[in-house]
Amino acid sequence: MSDFSALDKALKSIESITLAKVAGRLVRVTGMLLECVGCRLAIGQRCRIEGGEGELVDAQVVGFDRDVTFLMPFKHPAGLIAGARVFPCDKENELLIGDSWLGRVVNGLGESIDDKGKMGGDTPLQQQLPQIHPLTRRAVDEPLDVGVKAINGLLTIGKGQRVGLMAGSGVGKSVLLGMITRYTEADVVVVGLIGERGREVKEFIDHALQAEGMAKSVVVAAPADESPLMRIKATEICHSIATHFRDKGKNVLLLVDSLTRYAMAQREIALSLGEPPATKGYPPSAFGIIPKLVESAGNSSGDGTMTAIYTVLAEGDDQQDPIVDCARAVLDGHIVLSRELAEGGHYPAIDIGQSISRCMSQVVETNHQRAARTMKQVYADYMAIKPLIPLGGYVQGADPAADRAVRLYPAIVQFLTQEVGQQSMLAETITVLEQISSA
Repeated sequence: MSDFSALDKALKSIESITLAKVAGRLVRVTGMLLECVGCRLAIGQRCRIEGGEGELVDAQVVGFDRDVTFLMPFKHPAGLIAGARVFPCDKENELLIGDSWLGRVVNGLGESIDDKGKMGGDTPLQQQLPQIHPLTRRAVDEPLDVGVKAINGLLTIGKGQRVGLMAGSGVGKSVLLGMITRYTEADVVVVGLIGERGREVKEFIDHALQAEGMAKSVVVAAPADESPLMRIKATEICHSIATHFRDKGKNVLLLVDSLTRYAMAQREIALSLGEPPATKGYPPSAFGIIPKLVESAGNSSGDGTMTAIYTVLAEGDDQQDPIVDCARAVLDGHIVLSRELAEGGHYPAIDIGQSISRCMSQVVETNHQRAARTMKQVYADYMAIKPLIPLGGYVQGADPAADRAVRLYPAIVQFLTQEVGQQSMLAETITVLEQISSA
């Protein structure tokens, strides 16, 4: 009887042996879009394409049209030939994450690019965007000290808030982001450098993070020369990494530079698939992925917090740019940088009139909020009469509010400007703010 059992077991084991390996065939390459026939592949499934010299190119399914499947490679598809075999991957390679990721630099696939060896860990990393039930989110009720006077005083950010840093090119977004990275009190910092210049990766690590900051940081880099799919994956894996540390009870600061490059990557993919452009060349899907990405950040039901800051490029300094407008609608506040202030040597060039923190009232005391409102009003009064002063249109004593604005303006400008190497603590900032507002 035992012989028959052994034979039966052996026959059943044969059924699990793969006798043939299913493969599709590459039939067309157009830019970064690859077309394959001959095998069934699901949207989002990973696959490998055999190159001319036997090397394998990783790709992902992004769409299909009848029997033709559309693929997008993670890296530039060099060496592909007509008829190359396409092998489906049964499942994605599982990534393991742990505290050993701190101090490391990875790409959008979680692969090390810092020559420090393979990434290790003990917990599977969720590679899809994490989802948080709206009724389980913990409220934003505690201020976050970012070390920048203008933000701490007038645009106070709370732990768990999602904020946009919006500006045109060359007005100091990266410098301000570096200051926030260096001075913010956080247990873990996750930095996503998406679609930016390659040289900025090392510069950000050396000058913004420095050795002390890098020890508690994970940097995900996908420069401008990476494929659009890699840029999307890099942005999304930033959120997965930040979620892992948040769920371990850490206070996490997530920085993504930039959200616009993420939307542009989606635009490249969507237009390649034939999706029609809607607003300023962006297809509808480019606006659909932004809320999904932003909603994966923030607090959950646990003790940890996850504060997210996204830079958003306003093309031509247009604050009505479609991506800027979409981000402003779904974020918990926005900080606008002004080119006019930057050209006048006012750094950081934060336009406090156009900026707002939607969670500030939940995280500050009444006296602080009243002082901030007063300073913004006095600043607005001065900006209203500023063009009249050189023309002799301002007469002292005619309007008490204008007189106060002119008197306090130098102190307000001194409060709003800050050197790159200067840190301003939250408590100290509030004290100075209340002194100026009560003068």
